[in-house]
Amino acid sequence: MPSVSISPASALRALYWGAALLLLAAWLGPAVPQPQDFHAFADQRAWGALPHALDVLSNLGFAWAAVAGARLLLDRRSQALALAPALRWLAALFFTGLACSAIGSSVYHWAPHDATLAGDRLGMSMAFAGMLGLALQSRIADRVAVRAAVAMLVAAVASVLVWLHGGNLLPWALVQGGGMLAVLGLACVAPRHGALALRLGAVIAWYGAAKLLEWGDAAVFEATAGLVSGHSLKHVVAAAAALPVITALRAAGTARMTITGTMCADACGHGGATNR
Repeated sequence: MPSVSISPASALRALYWGAALLLLAAWLGPAVPQPQDFHAFADQRAWGALPHALDVLSNLGFAWAAVAGARLLLDRRSQALALAPALRWLAALFFTGLACSAIGSSVYHWAPHDATLAGDRLGMSMAFAGMLGLALQSRIADRVAVRAAVAMLVAAVASVLVWLHGGNLLPWALVQGGGMLAVLGLACVAPRHGALALRLGAVIAWYGAAKLLEWGDAAVFEATAGLVSGHSLKHVVAAAAALPVITALRAAGTARMTITGTMCADACGHGGATNR
């Protein structure tokens, strides 16, 4: 994929313009109600006392990714402790969002209605904000990444509240779609030296596959003769989008520890030579 070079100032201006256009579209665009059959998923099977069993249990993928990320960031034996503060904060936001999504989506599919769906979407808001921030950190600059992540989180939460209290789904759709378009654009930007080596193409591929499975919920259920639905598979595939993040964070921690160790060794060697 061809890459281009963009300065942090240019990226910040592009983000401001993009946010302004999305805000204008949300303000002037027509109200989009949520479809009446939104909560009617293809797989309605229960396992004992567990309703919509596979749609609930498939959220374990998000929980696994969240736990893996938390262990990476908190384990004292992990090289990720050496990560820069901004990168650690963005990663923590992303993995916290995955944990909240695991809980929120499980509760929602246990009892699907608008109130539980709002909780699910609030968890997704954190994950989306963290992912956008990580993408910007890997391509542009730490400061831009943190600002954009905070703005994305505020906008996403606001869009959920607008939908919950006013019934208009358009702001949520614009925030979600706009965020992924930004990540798609950043995938064409050359990685920043010394930043997180995040494979955005892999993240986009996993997310795109998850959306296709979501849209083909009933079709997948029918094609598999009722074995599994598209929505259940969507949870598993969407959780896999965390794998490139985990891999990149491990590599970044190792690289930073190696550089630090080399600098210490050089300093000690220089000091020893001076003493001699």
